[in-house]
Amino acid sequence: MSSRPRPRPLSVAVIGAGMAGRTHANAWRQAGTVYELGLPPVRLATIADAHLPFAEDAAARYGYERAVGDWRAVAEDPSIDVVSIVVGNALHREIAAALAEAGKHVLCEKPLAGTLEDARAMAEIEAAHPELVLATGFTFRRNPAVAQLARLVADGALGTVNHLEGRYWCDYGADPLVPMAWRYRGPMGSGALGDIGSHLVDTAELIGGPIDSVSGAVLTTSITERPVASAAVAGGRGVQASADDPREPVENDDVATFTARFASGAAGTFSCSRVAFGRPNQMAIDVSGSHGSASWDLARAGEIQLADATSPAGLGGFRQVLANPAFPYFANGSSMAFAGVGLNQIEQFTYQAHAFLQQVVAARGEGDAGSLPPCATFADGYREMRILEAVARSAASGGAAVAIS
Repeated sequence: MSSRPRPRPLSVAVIGAGMAGRTHANAWRQAGTVYELGLPPVRLATIADAHLPFAEDAAARYGYERAVGDWRAVAEDPSIDVVSIVVGNALHREIAAALAEAGKHVLCEKPLAGTLEDARAMAEIEAAHPELVLATGFTFRRNPAVAQLARLVADGALGTVNHLEGRYWCDYGADPLVPMAWRYRGPMGSGALGDIGSHLVDTAELIGGPIDSVSGAVLTTSITERPVASAAVAGGRGVQASADDPREPVENDDVATFTARFASGAAGTFSCSRVAFGRPNQMAIDVSGSHGSASWDLARAGEIQLADATSPAGLGGFRQVLANPAFPYFANGSSMAFAGVGLNQIEQFTYQAHAFLQQVVAARGEGDAGSLPPCATFADGYREMRILEAVARSAASGGAAVAIS
């Protein structure tokens, strides 16, 4: 048994108490229950939200010591080591800069920022603070079935990949009475493309490798006006205004579609929507190769569909393969880690939190980075935003091909 002392405790805080903020709060609470033992004791310190009742409710539910109405209270608290940023994209740069200046490790939700300029600045902040762990929250990297698709491609099990198709369809904006919120503000490319397309692009590169160029992009806004919000709205989800409330224009895209060319030569086709009626949260990936194909659907997150050359003659075609301990992340990823017990999207946040804390321990020189792959960096988040910006430029030019710079 190692004689290395247990790492010093880490205090964590979450800025933002909406849906995703609460999920981060839960993840820090659960992080020590999965994978290797030996994480430092975690102090659940603070939840911050500009709408204080949100912060108070989240702190009470998830066992945090206090709630505050201003994120600056987190930045100024010398006892806090680790912070999740889970607020509107336009606020990410200012908050991350202040937290890094205060010496705090930061896990920032995707997309990294509200503009490409802000994302570039955040990547520069990361480069200037090599002693800190500054990460972007791409949680689908932690899905066992998605990671298994990436492994199949990397191992050559599907042969040469020729096509990857991805789609992420949601209906949180399908109701025209959902009031205005930060999700509906910002330039074209920061709407559905930035919100859910960011996950799609990062997942596609995890599986298929780097994207070299995009083309054929179309961005559309089907609901052009929304009611002015009359109360605190957590990101523009789950609230309905009155039909006679005053309205203001929606600034960005409800639907985005585009094609891509991977560095490997494979083609990609992608679509994302926030107005897909009756589809609350549907993400799916299909990969086709020279001697195998595989598919995954978030609605059936505990399995993949696989067709390859190993089937007996006359019995080919897709077969169900249940996620099991041979898949990445699955073993020790829950209290019931055996095939047939599905994992859900919330658990991906816990796996991300565990990996992040291991990286912080390593950065402090108190242990190694553990067995999990490291979290996506700010530089990774900046690259993903360059791809989204290229999609927006393709759309603005009538679908012209745009290389990823």
